Amino acid sequence: MKPNNLTIYNTLSRNKETFRPLHEGLVGMYVCGPTVYGDGHLGHARPAITFDIVQRYLKHLGYKVRYVRNITDVGHLEHDADDGEDKIAKKARLEQLEPMEVVQYYLNRYHKAMDALNVLPPSIEPHASGHIIEQIEYIKKILDSGYAYVSDGSVYFDVPKFNRDYGYGKLSGRNIDELLATTRDLDGQSEKHNPADFALWKKAAPEHIMHWPSPWSEGFPGWHLECSTMSEKYLGSHFDIHGGGMDLKFPHHDCEIAQSVAHNGEPTVRYWMHNNMITINGKKMGKSLGNFITLDEFFTGSHPLLTQAYSPMTIRFFILQAHYRGTVDFSNEALQGAEKALGRMLDAYRRLRDLKPGADTPVHDIAAIERRCYEALDDDFNTPMVIAALFDACRIINMIKDGNAAASQADIDALRSLMDTFMVEILGIVPDVTAAAEADGGQSVKPFEDAVDLLLEIRAGAKRNKDWATSDLIRNRLSEIGFDVKDTKDGWEWSLKK
Repeated sequence: MKPNNLTIYNTLSRNKETFRPLHEGLVGMYVCGPTVYGDGHLGHARPAITFDIVQRYLKHLGYKVRYVRNITDVGHLEHDADDGEDKIAKKARLEQLEPMEVVQYYLNRYHKAMDALNVLPPSIEPHASGHIIEQIEYIKKILDSGYAYVSDGSVYFDVPKFNRDYGYGKLSGRNIDELLATTRDLDGQSEKHNPADFALWKKAAPEHIMHWPSPWSEGFPGWHLECSTMSEKYLGSHFDIHGGGMDLKFPHHDCEIAQSVAHNGEPTVRYWMHNNMITINGKKMGKSLGNFITLDEFFTGSHPLLTQAYSPMTIRFFILQAHYRGTVDFSNEALQGAEKALGRMLDAYRRLRDLKPGADTPVHDIAAIERRCYEALDDDFNTPMVIAALFDACRIINMIKDGNAAASQADIDALRSLMDTFMVEILGIVPDVTAAAEADGGQSVKPFEDAVDLLLEIRAGAKRNKDWATSDLIRNRLSEIGFDVKDTKDGWEWSLKK
C-alpha cells in the first residue's frame, strides 16, 4: 500500500481528521443513494461523482473498499415527513403502474446516466424493499432499548428521551432543546408523543399500495430506518465512512445516528462526509422544488434553460472543478467554460502519445507535479487543485509537442504515468466517445483511437500518391462526424470538436 497521508473533513467533529480505517487495508463506506421515482438530475450526479472519487482514490492507495449505496424504493414520504403519500407509490398511481415497475424503469435510467458519467458501480446496491425483515428486527431492538413506542399500529422513535440520554442533532448542530421547548402541544391530535419524534414503522392506510405484515400492523418502514439497517447488515456495527448530500444531515442522518445508538449503545460511523449542493440562481436543485434539469436533458440539450447539449465528461469535469464541500451554481457560461477547459486537457492527453524524446537526461520536474496531485487528494479530496496541477502538465506536453521544449524519454514516460493515474484512473476523465465503456479500466479507448489513426494513415498514403480526392474525402467525412484534423510537420493531429 502507498503511504497514507489522507485527511478527511468529518462533519460530526467539524474538523479535518487523519484517515485511519477500523481494519488495516479495508474500508467500509455507505452512501445514501437515490429515491427512484424520476430521472436523475445534476443534484444526483454530484454525490455520485464525489464518492466515486473517494472510492477511486482509496483503491489507488491500496485499500480494499466495500462501497454500499442504497436504493430507496419504499418509505420515503412526500416532503420528507411522516405523513403524505409515498413518493414511488404516488408516481405508480399517477402512471397506473406497479410501484416496482416505476422503480425498475428509473433505476435503469439512473444506471445508464452513471455509466455515461463514468461513475464506478458500488460493491453492493441494496433496496429498502428487499430488507423489510431486517428492518422489523431492528425496530424490535430499539423498542427493547426503550427509545421507541407503539402508537395505533405505528412505531415512533422517542426523540426527547434519546436527547436527554445521548443528545440528538449533533451532526447538524440543530438546537434540539430549543426545538422541543417551543414546539406546540399536540392536544391528542397525533399518534406522536412529540412532534420531533419520527417514524420507524408506519401503519398503512387502506389505500396505501405498498405494505408488509409486522408485529404492529400492516405497514411499511420509515425512510430513515433503511440506511441504519442496511449499512449495519453489509458493513457491520462499526464502519469507516458514511456519505451523502449536505441536505441529508437533518433530519435523515441525525435520525440514523439516533437509531444506531439506540440499537447498539454507541455510534457506528467513524467519518461523516457530506457534499454540498448544486444550485440554480442560489436555490438548491431538487425535484421537490421543480427547478431541476435531468442528466438526460443536459446530455441532449433539451431543457429550456440550456443553450446547448453538454457531454457527460463536461458535467463530470464541471463538478470536479469545485471542492465537494463548496456550492456549485449552474449556468450555461460556467458549463461552457468547463467544456473548453476539458477540451484543452483532453487535447494535451491525445498529443502525449506522439511525443518524441529530444534529450538524454530528464529536463522537467514531473515528480513535483505528481507530489502536488497527491497532496491535493490527501487534503480532503481537493480535486480543483489536482486539475490545476494537471494543467501544468498539459502546458509541458504542449511545449514539447510544439518544439518549444526538449524532453527525455523519462520525462515522457513520467507525463504519461501522471495523466493516466490522476486524470483517467482517479478523476475518471476519459474521452466522451468511450465514457460509457470506461468501467473496463480504459481498455476501450485504444481501439477507437487506433481506428481514427488508421484512417489518417490511409489519407497520408493518398497524399503521398497525390490522390487528393481520397485525401479530401477522408478529412471531410471525419470533420462531418465530429473530428478536427490538423496536418503537422510530423504527420497529423486529431481531436474531437468542441
